[in-house]
Parts: sequence; structure tokens; C-alpha cells
Amino acid sequence: MTRRTLLLAGSAPWITRAATARRTEVSIRADQFLINGKLTYAGRSYRGLRIEGLLMNNRAVQGIFDDLNPATRDRWAYRDTHRWDAERNTREFLAALPEWRRHGLLAFTINLQGGSPEGYSKEQPWENSAIDADGNLRPAYMARLARILDRADELGMVAIVGYFYFGQDQRVKDEAAVRRATLNATNWLLDGGYRNVLVEVNNECNVKYDHAILQPERVHELIELVKSTRRDGHRLLAGTSYGGGTPAGANVIRASDFLLLHGNGADNPERIRTMIARTRATAGYRPMPVLINEDDHFRFDDADNHFAAALGAYSSWGYFDPEGYQSPPVNWGIDTDRKRQFFRKLAEVTGESPGR
Repeated sequence: MTRRTLLLAGSAPWITRAATARRTEVSIRADQFLINGKLTYAGRSYRGLRIEGLLMNNRAVQGIFDDLNPATRDRWAYRDTHRWDAERNTREFLAALPEWRRHGLLAFTINLQGGSPEGYSKEQPWENSAIDADGNLRPAYMARLARILDRADELGMVAIVGYFYFGQDQRVKDEAAVRRATLNATNWLLDGGYRNVLVEVNNECNVKYDHAILQPERVHELIELVKSTRRDGHRLLAGTSYGGGTPAGANVIRASDFLLLHGNGADNPERIRTMIARTRATAGYRPMPVLINEDDHFRFDDADNHFAAALGAYSSWGYFDPEGYQSPPVNWGIDTDRKRQFFRKLAEVTGESPGR
């Protein structure tokens, strides 16, 4: 058997499925994103700020969420049925995507190991992982992910696919299994023909990871592993993210195609500007997109806020609503004042008219 066959053995029979013809391809030119060869938000500016080439996004990491721990599974029960339903969660996620897109949202983050379903958690006894202990992919999770990526492809949207999440990474038994999972997930995406994907190797590499290869000093090894895996000459674009307010490290900058930063922590727009500036001043930086894909600060109508600070520094920005879009059972619609404020501001910034 070939090396690739050995790596994929036991993952799932659908890992070799034939790729479907795809409609959406994300690419990078210097510090800008393109979709199907055209700059995102082409020609758009907002209050004198360049919007063209940015990638506005929403943290929606629980789109394929499930809990394999029977002791905690009932925590996520729907009020109307009194039970958790992973398939319903994904169906309702899919139903929400067109409305997000009409408001100018071009990307969302979705993770193989989710995020804290309680918003912020010190302990995570639940088991939410598309990756088993040996680094194989769980078919039910990946089937749900395929449906989401297929729909995003149809809508012209980009998925930032995260592989590992702290609090769940310890369920993968060792470094060899982490590497195997990275290869399995990357090959799964390539075999599916997905071109609308950016890979986030792990969420906040500097926070609480058990495996050394997922920590800041070595995570670039996994970024390089993703980048070195090709199908018909094509590879995936890859990077990783850092905790709130932390600039990217030189090793990650050198390895990455784009840089993921987070805005959580103190509510201070100047801190966002400083984080972005320090990242761009770090050794190894060259013109490349800077993308905030998690920020739990809002105040969208204020003259200065985190969203505005990111735009002023020519960085994409990502909405993180812990109660609204991360804590199951999630209502994936635009159903709260906070969500409405964000999507209204997003449409204003991107020049969309969702009511048409």
C-alpha cells in the first residue's frame, strides 16, 4: 500500500468519493482575498476605508456539533423536543446561510472539534470531535460538514475549517494521531474538490493545548503539513489563530498563507490596532491577509469599536457571539438585537441591500 493509503486506512469509505464540480474558489494576492479570481467586495470603500479584498466572517464553529458523552448530551436539548439533535442543528445552519450572504457575509469559521458550547468554559467534559483517538475522521460529522461546505460553495462563500480545539485535542491520543488527523482532514477536503476553504489548524494555538505540536513553538509544522499535501497540483491555504490580543509569532508568519488574530479580552479598539501593527512588524511578515475571525466586542454604532479598528488597519473582521452562535441549541437565524445590529452594520460596510 502507498504511504497515503496507509495514512487514510480506517478513516471512512467516503474519503475517496469523487469530487463534485465546484463553483467557488478562494485565493490570495498579496494582502487581499479573491473569490473566483475577483477581489472580494470589488471597488467597495466605506467612510474612506478600503473594503475591497477583505473577508468579513462569522464564528459559527458548532455547525456540525454533537456530544458523544451521554452524561452531558442532555445539556444541549432543544426546548421544543427536550432532546439534542445534531442533524437538526446542521439543517438549521444550512437554512441560515443565504440570509447571512445577503447581508454581505462571505465567510464563516466551522471546526472539527467545535468550540466551548457554554461560551467560555474552564472544563470541557463533553465530547465533540470529528476526530477519534487514533486520528481517524468520524463519518457522521464529516457528512454534516460536507453538506455545509457544498452549500457554501453554491452560495459563493468561504469556510474557514478549523481542525483542533483546546479542551478536545486531548481526546486525540498522541502526536502521531494529531499528524494523522491533519493529513486525513486535509485529504478529505482535497478529495472533495473543495476550493472554498481556508484551513485553521487549531483555534488559539497559545491556549491550553496538550500536544506540543499544537502549541505556538511547533504548530507551524502542521501548517506546513497541510500545505505540502496536494491533489492534482492543488493545495489548501493554511494558518492558525492566537488568543485575544496576541500578535502572530514569526514561525507561524513564515509558514502561513494568511494570519488569524482574535479580538477577545479588553474592550479597547487601540489594542486591536496595536495587535495588527505588531503582527505586521514581526520578522517573516510579507504582504499577506490579516483576518480577525473571533471578536466578542460589539458597540457597532459607536464611532470607534473593534470592527472599525480592524477595518482601519485593513484587516477582515469576524463576529463572535458566544450566546447567539456558539451555545447549543443554536438559533442560526438573525433573531436577536445583537445579531441584527451586526448584520445591519455588515450590510452597510459591504454595500449590500438585503431587503431587495
